[in-house]
Amino acid sequence: MNEQKLYYGLPVWLIIVSILAVVIPTAMGLLPEDNMLAIISIMLAFGFVLYELGERLPIWNDYIGGGAVMAFFGAAAFEFYGIIPEKYAKAITFFYDDYGFQTLFISLLIVSAVLTVNRKQLLKAFSGYIPAILGGIAMAALFGVIGAMICGVEIDRVIAYYVLPIMGGGNGGGALPISEMWEQSTGKSKEEFYSVAFAILNIANNFAILGAVGLNILGNKFPKLTGNGELLKDPERYSLAEDHAPKPKIGLNDIGGGLLVTCAIYALSYTVSEFILPSIGPVSLHMYVYTVIFAAILNVTNIIPAEAKLGAKRLSEFFTKPLMCMCMCGIGIAFMDLADFIAALSWQNFLIAAMIVLGAIIGSGVVGMMVGFNFVESAITAGLCMANRGGSGDLQVLGAGKRMGLMSYAQISSRIGGAIILVLCSIIFGFMA
Repeated sequence: MNEQKLYYGLPVWLIIVSILAVVIPTAMGLLPEDNMLAIISIMLAFGFVLYELGERLPIWNDYIGGGAVMAFFGAAAFEFYGIIPEKYAKAITFFYDDYGFQTLFISLLIVSAVLTVNRKQLLKAFSGYIPAILGGIAMAALFGVIGAMICGVEIDRVIAYYVLPIMGGGNGGGALPISEMWEQSTGKSKEEFYSVAFAILNIANNFAILGAVGLNILGNKFPKLTGNGELLKDPERYSLAEDHAPKPKIGLNDIGGGLLVTCAIYALSYTVSEFILPSIGPVSLHMYVYTVIFAAILNVTNIIPAEAKLGAKRLSEFFTKPLMCMCMCGIGIAFMDLADFIAALSWQNFLIAAMIVLGAIIGSGVVGMMVGFNFVESAITAGLCMANRGGSGDLQVLGAGKRMGLMSYAQISSRIGGAIILVLCSIIFGFMA
């Protein structure tokens, strides 16, 4: 008798039955919308189908981004066309955004990534990262100006409405405060500015996702341009004796310890960012900035035992591998509005947004190589994670580029890079008043 081939530890027929057991009552509106397990069940079932479909479609998997991108766009389409009932879409948005599931996901990624990287590599990467970000911003602006000239759009409008919001670290930390600064500096409507900037930002976010797919393909074809998830070009130069020691075997308690450390860093980061030091001058400091800082301090001081570090990494891998389908499904429903995206479709907006994203890729990738980074990883983190939609955009871009381990650098882009853009806005908008 032939053994059944198992997927996720289950035979195919049992996977199908399990998914139908969720999808059918969901379509009939029978599941409660105020129950966490029901919401997780819906995201997992729909996300699983979309993810596996994206992984198996030849052209989509090779050139569009595979399962992660399919789960994201497919879930957004399911919401848009009412395939997922509205009450569940609203509940998923609340669970993922307001209730903070995304905070759990991102915090686990940041802490595990920063704690488990070699301490010397971490210091080297941070020292060269800001120049890579600045290179991406400068080249994005240059390419945006070229796009403006091609489309016949005023250069100052492209800088204000396109370049700055796209490179501003997302919506809440970028487009929203930028619109406030626009009104304060120029006296013009922040609502009008925001409506345009938000639409452009969403278009650019999708180009950033496609850019990550393209960079992954580029790295596969030209291995010298990538470190396959490693930012530093020559990591062995910064190796320590402990890096070559046998890795300790970890158990469930070590995973629990990794979770406890993550919770402690989150609590400390939130407290400092909200109540102790929320900003330095005009630059606001997001909780994730402090998450990176505190995790880096714990790494450099070598306080956390290797078992707990590996426990945190194992826990984050659970979210980035078997649960990736669920996470990307939630992002698509919570953060992607197909109606707004379709309303902003014009060839001028597409071209200018694509040019800005391309400039971010080239500038951050080239400058990154100059400071000792791999082109692909530098372009994805210091470039595309500046040009996306912030935290959710980081997940989309890193998922599409198959480099989720770079979340800590992505958050530097979204937060520190976004703060740099806000400082530039205060200067540039002053000249536009």
